[in-house]
Amino acid sequence: MDDSSRPTAPHSKERVSYFYNLQASTESYGEGHPMKPARLGLTHELVIGYGLHNYMNIYTPWPASTTQIEAFHSTDYVDALKRVTPNNYDKMAASIKRFGLGEDDCPVFSDMWDYFRMSCGGSIMAANYLGSGASDMAINWMGGLHHAKKSVASGFCYTNDIVLGILELLRYYQRVLYIDLDVHHGDGVQDAFYGSNRVMTLSIHAYDGAFFPGTGSLDESGIGRGKNYAVNVPLQMGIDDASYHWIFKEVARNVIDKFQPSAIVLQCGADSLAGDRLGSFNVSIKGHGECVRFIKSFGIPTMVLGGGGYTIRNVARCWAYETSVCCGVTVPNELPETVSYDYYGPDFVLHPNLTSPDRYSPNTRASLEKIRHRIVEQLRHVESAPSVQIHQIPPSFAQFNHLDGEWAVDFREDVQPDHRLRAEEFPVHRWKNSKTVDDNEFYDPF
Repeated sequence: MDDSSRPTAPHSKERVSYFYNLQASTESYGEGHPMKPARLGLTHELVIGYGLHNYMNIYTPWPASTTQIEAFHSTDYVDALKRVTPNNYDKMAASIKRFGLGEDDCPVFSDMWDYFRMSCGGSIMAANYLGSGASDMAINWMGGLHHAKKSVASGFCYTNDIVLGILELLRYYQRVLYIDLDVHHGDGVQDAFYGSNRVMTLSIHAYDGAFFPGTGSLDESGIGRGKNYAVNVPLQMGIDDASYHWIFKEVARNVIDKFQPSAIVLQCGADSLAGDRLGSFNVSIKGHGECVRFIKSFGIPTMVLGGGGYTIRNVARCWAYETSVCCGVTVPNELPETVSYDYYGPDFVLHPNLTSPDRYSPNTRASLEKIRHRIVEQLRHVESAPSVQIHQIPPSFAQFNHLDGEWAVDFREDVQPDHRLRAEEFPVHRWKNSKTVDDNEFYDPF
């Protein structure tokens, strides 16, 4: 890029933290699997190529410990995740079948325990930076794996970093709002907090009763103390930007006004983009990013996470763009010349024309208005800003020093800036050459 096409100065002064681990980009679910961690490396290349590292602090998070992950997941399930490998899977298959491991969507692959420790560690650390007041927005594109249950892997998700991140936020904040933009319903997070009035879940997704995971109807609203604290926006296939923005903003505004969250977790699954291999919507990258911009406008501490997204060149575009939104920076449409520049042809732009203006959508304004009305009625039964007394905050898992085992705050990057990653240390080239990432990881067969 020449000087005229460089990012403009930020429009806001939010303190943004960005969590990334090089190794996560080099892992692989196996040949032909639609989930490709290489998308994380592509995203990171664009983030650095656009110079966005100049507007935020970048950290390499510690991998989550077994103790941290067991804050949500069962001990026997975690033990299975730690022990199973491609080499011993045949011997363990019968005993771990109940955990959903080894199924087509959740295969056993090399180094998977390490991979999911990185995902969870990023979200826990992001939550800690928000809760401690060190950041206003915290980004972890490695996270957002919303289908994992307490003892079951599902939908490419083995550990639920989102739940772990929310549990960390609840140490600091009275109320946490979870918002899910993935085309698939955020069932794992909803289930985890279905009986809680301190966490409200809002998922906007495709729903016809059969589309995976088959949940997320308007009737799913919570139980017990959590009754009416689960909000679902079930949409039909083919929804476009205008309709998507209207229903999202109407519902999100009502939810925030009523629930008055102290913190927000925003899952930005990019499979809701038009043209995604597993998606069904007609939403553009700018349209997806507009939801991030809208949530940011409330000025509430926000954790921004990844999620689904299977046309990976568009996932990288989307998350790089949304990183710029979080930073308040305007980036040019022309893509920076990164190592992987050729994968973005033939247009080589940040905002290619993904949507189909002539595509039929049954999401009429009347049908969306019915959904909005149902949700407004549901929210009438929600206690306004429920009063929850927070006692002394217990030791944070993210403050646990895994080297010496002591509970101690370790913000060494803040106390000693020299420990913070510098631009010349950003691993934007090495990840592509890993033996675990084949050339076909970057191409989408359909």
